[in-house]
Amino acid sequence: MARVVKVFKTLRNHWKKSTFATGVLSYGGYWLYGKHCDNVLRREACLEAREYGRQQIAPQERLRKATVILNPAACSGKASNLFEKNAAPILHLAGVEITIVKTDYEGQAKKLVDLMEQTDMLIVAGGDGTLQEVITGLLRRPDQDAFSNIPIGFIPLGSRNSLSPGLHLLSDNKVKDITSATLSILKGETVPLDVLQIKGEKEQPVFALTGLRWGAFRDVAAKISKYWYLGPLKSSAAHWFSTLQEWPLVREVSVTYLSPTLRPPDLPPQKPTRPSLLHRIGRRLKNYWYPPVEEPPKEEEPEKWEEQQLSSLELFIQTHNKNPVEMRINDSLMICAEPDDFTVSEFITVGNKKEEDPTIFTKGSTKLEASACQLQLPEGTGGFYNIDNEEYEAMPVEIRLLPRKLRFFINAERREQLLSQMQ
Repeated sequence: MARVVKVFKTLRNHWKKSTFATGVLSYGGYWLYGKHCDNVLRREACLEAREYGRQQIAPQERLRKATVILNPAACSGKASNLFEKNAAPILHLAGVEITIVKTDYEGQAKKLVDLMEQTDMLIVAGGDGTLQEVITGLLRRPDQDAFSNIPIGFIPLGSRNSLSPGLHLLSDNKVKDITSATLSILKGETVPLDVLQIKGEKEQPVFALTGLRWGAFRDVAAKISKYWYLGPLKSSAAHWFSTLQEWPLVREVSVTYLSPTLRPPDLPPQKPTRPSLLHRIGRRLKNYWYPPVEEPPKEEEPEKWEEQQLSSLELFIQTHNKNPVEMRINDSLMICAEPDDFTVSEFITVGNKKEEDPTIFTKGSTKLEASACQLQLPEGTGGFYNIDNEEYEAMPVEIRLLPRKLRFFINAERREQLLSQMQ
């Protein structure tokens, strides 16, 4: 008992050192516990992947090949380490032969995809910028019709991963997100995604999976990081300071658009069985004796463009990839424009919400469905677009929807969640 009393007296007499030691030990214990949880997640994922690797294949079959486009600069330069510790072992245990191609500078992914040879699957390990470069390089290829059928896996390693909520189950644990996305690739369930083709007057087309964003909220979002010293108030401060420099922050734009097109029915998963020999002979004889009458070619109707002048604080032309399993009547892109009558307080409130999710819009916003649109900016208009969170100089552009152009791997549980939200 005396020894216990002596210990307490020592702690009381050196309370500063005791407090510091307690904090260090608590943080160390929390850090070790987090590392233990990460190791458990890796082990469980590897055990699941090993079951795929143990499956027997026919003698004439070969191992699946995957080409990985990895951006080492993603996740504050930790992308290579995260991929090699969490995703690569899972793919190896599942019997996937991977070829890792690392990018060294911005824009290199487009060139690497242009040189890519035939592969069974394409895996993008990075963020929005890497993914946007990869699909742009892929769809610029002369043989893009063949390569666009390759299933694509997305492993979220970037600071911004806008496509992940539509494909993966997300959490606050980076290791869990990476292992879950990698297992989704092994399970092989895919979903078709729409692509936007964005073309200026002179430049080659750029392709996007999320959309094009332009306006005051986008400009402020690009400056929020400068106010890091204000902590949780940095977003509100950035929006308030922008109103002091200029108000109102209204943008004028002329939007010319085409009506959406009807969505064709989904193709059957299996090819229909071939008719019998007698049926095929009878059909050929019928065509020989009674040849079908050729119909005259139908003249294509001219495209009917509609024009609308918009005055808005924010314009966002986006796909429906936020919920890729949603059943829709039309194939369309969405033109969303915020109203131009916000007060300063409303501008700050809405801006804070858009910082968390840029795709949300207020009830008073204008929303149009279209299959294609053209943006004409007033003469002398500067600034930048955000195309899948990558900056491009603002200029007149034409945006066309490429419906269900690419196939991406999706988590089966996430698919069920999205389907349940529609009911």
